[in-house]
Amino acid sequence: MKIKNLTLHILAVFILTNTSVFAQQEYISANQQMPGHPRILMLKGEEAAIKKTLSKDAIWMSVQDGILAESDRLIPLPPIERIQIGRRLLDKSREALRRLFMLSYAYRTTLDKKYLQRAEKELLAISNFTDWNPAHFLDVAEMTMAVAIGYDWLHDQLPEASRSIIKEAILKKGLEPSLDSKYNSWLKAEHNWNQVCNAGMTYGAMAIYEDQPVLARQIINRAIGSIVLPMKDYAPEGVYPEGYGYWGYGTSFNVLFISAIEKLFGKDFGLSEMPGFLKTAAFMENMTGPSGKPFNYSDAGSNGGLHPAMFWLADKVKDPSLLWVERSYLQPNKMEALVKDRLFPAIMLWSGGVEINKIKAPTANMWVGHGKNPIAMMRTSWTDTNALYVAMKGGSVSVNHAHMDIGSFIMEADGVRWAMDFGMQEYESLESKGIQLFGRTQNAQRWTVFRYTNLVHNTLTINNQHQDVTGYAPITSFGNTPSFMNVVTDLSEVYKGAVAKSNRGIAIVDKSYVLVRDEIETNDKETTVRWTMLTPATVKITDANKVELTKDGKTLVLNVDAPGKVTMKTWSTDPPNSYDAPNPGTTLVGFEAIVPANTKTAFNVTLVPGTATGKPVKKAAPLQEWNKK
Repeated sequence: MKIKNLTLHILAVFILTNTSVFAQQEYISANQQMPGHPRILMLKGEEAAIKKTLSKDAIWMSVQDGILAESDRLIPLPPIERIQIGRRLLDKSREALRRLFMLSYAYRTTLDKKYLQRAEKELLAISNFTDWNPAHFLDVAEMTMAVAIGYDWLHDQLPEASRSIIKEAILKKGLEPSLDSKYNSWLKAEHNWNQVCNAGMTYGAMAIYEDQPVLARQIINRAIGSIVLPMKDYAPEGVYPEGYGYWGYGTSFNVLFISAIEKLFGKDFGLSEMPGFLKTAAFMENMTGPSGKPFNYSDAGSNGGLHPAMFWLADKVKDPSLLWVERSYLQPNKMEALVKDRLFPAIMLWSGGVEINKIKAPTANMWVGHGKNPIAMMRTSWTDTNALYVAMKGGSVSVNHAHMDIGSFIMEADGVRWAMDFGMQEYESLESKGIQLFGRTQNAQRWTVFRYTNLVHNTLTINNQHQDVTGYAPITSFGNTPSFMNVVTDLSEVYKGAVAKSNRGIAIVDKSYVLVRDEIETNDKETTVRWTMLTPATVKITDANKVELTKDGKTLVLNVDAPGKVTMKTWSTDPPNSYDAPNPGTTLVGFEAIVPANTKTAFNVTLVPGTATGKPVKKAAPLQEWNKK
């Protein structure tokens, strides 16, 4: 009784002092009827649908076997300990979510008590932590979700004493800290923190709803009203501004949120119908090249992976072809790696009964999306691993987790990624050295990190200056004719003050080679233009305007056509600062050119793979003619 009164007091204070955040519509009314446990994601008896799927598809059976095998491996492990790294407890929260999702799922689909007992042991250990690190609230969010799933799914089999300890932890270490303005700035965020934290708090509220109905209802109402902020950024076509890695984080937890809300209340209050949200599956599918590597702009890693949320999205729009990339991961020999994903069991809840081997390739070879970080992606085939693939971005440096990569692109041909992106550097490696990593101003310390500036991305540098953090580069036109798939972006604002105009077009020509055309208009000063491309290939300058790249027995010729002199160059990728990550096996290749004042000029760069050697290279037309109707 004392705990309940304290919670109501805290809630009353929160409402009075945070009305701008908390004054949300009453989506869930006070007379809302709540089913018994389990009530999160998978209701009682819904295991039967999973078993039906397993009986029809050998690949789904291998997924089930993989989850059970991993759950067996967890049984002898000691419970997680509260060991914080820097300002984060996040790795422990994520491992907790992985373990409890796996073990709870294993119990519900087998009723084998060894999984129940091991999950209870983990739940009690986590519940006895001093706290879940509210100063870095993602840690609280994922830990709350972990404990909520375990508590809800195993509720009726847990001893009363254990239930009491666990639900007290959800309340005191999960939900109540979210009422404190010191910790809940994520309620107003337009990025992944909002999605993850609202999902975690909602799971906690659902788990202990019958014990804390007023608080639980308020938290769920608050979440439905708040999560629309990051969801607005999917408009209009589904681009996730923070990139591949954070799509896997923010969107996955957004789907976890909507799926649980819809399951429990029979509706999602219009969330899935927000502009662009259901289209984001196509964005994500196109982000993976023929090599299996993603377009890793912004803070993203260089490797791709399975995303269970894609199955929920594909089922929503009834388009299994959206799972073409996911299909390649769901093979029996890959299960040992897949079960390291803390959200992996969700794939069994969202499979929609789709038969994996009947998934067909998409039909469209080009995808374009606008928004905060507009993206264009084009390829010559979905089924040929040697296909040409180019992905390019516009956008702004001021987007969350952004790099100075406006106008940058990646390119693949003959099974090789010739133009690459370093992606992110691990945060703790920088924060432990005192780097203030997340500033967005022009002079932020973030821009001292080697990997993050335009000087090491596949774009332009003007007069050796950084791109302007206040600038924005829209996609101004595109065309998807098979013989000339192309996109044009206006980079002028990003080089504000350095040049009068800068426009970049990128095309796949005749399904054979790639053309990058930069049109630049200088102002009243002589200007140095630097064009760079980061590559893992061996680089050899063979002529005044030509470079030959070789990798894995394949070749690519980079040729520059310009009205004036260009100086072909390579630049080292050795890290200049002690806190920078090493970059072995990479080279920056490109050219520099001095452009007179008040001059309009154009640079045409062709990237011709070895398999297209001997095929004609067409004269490049001005960008204004690329997409004339």
